[in-house]
Amino acid sequence: MTGSTGIVSEERVRQAMEEMLKRAQETGQRPSVLALARQFSLSNTTFRRHFPDIAREISQARAAPPDEREDARPTAYEKLVARNAKLKRANQNQQALLRLAAAEVQRLALLNADLLEALEEARNVTPIRPRSR
Repeated sequence: MTGSTGIVSEERVRQAMEEMLKRAQETGQRPSVLALARQFSLSNTTFRRHFPDIAREISQARAAPPDEREDARPTAYEKLVARNAKLKRANQNQQALLRLAAAEVQRLALLNADLLEALEEARNVTPIRPRSR
């Protein structure tokens, strides 16, 4: 705005924003309004109040998916998200296997009970022996 308010010029903020966007694209990090505001020793709210268009542009750049580059390495956050998703899938798989094992144990317990009952009934049967003549 004006120099008398102590706020930096919009041109200077735009230059810093362009540099930050370029750096973010090179490193794979997401741009931040707060980081830009801190460069000029402003609070996030003050920055957004004085530079709403720039804040909107940064927010849009932050929301946009990063360019798919073949040489880009995943960030630590992306690695953590991928590892977390892998662990969730493994956990779900283990839970399904545990439910399956519990059902199998129940089935075997019922089969065992039926076999024990059949054995007891078989013990009470009088064997048929051939008659002696």
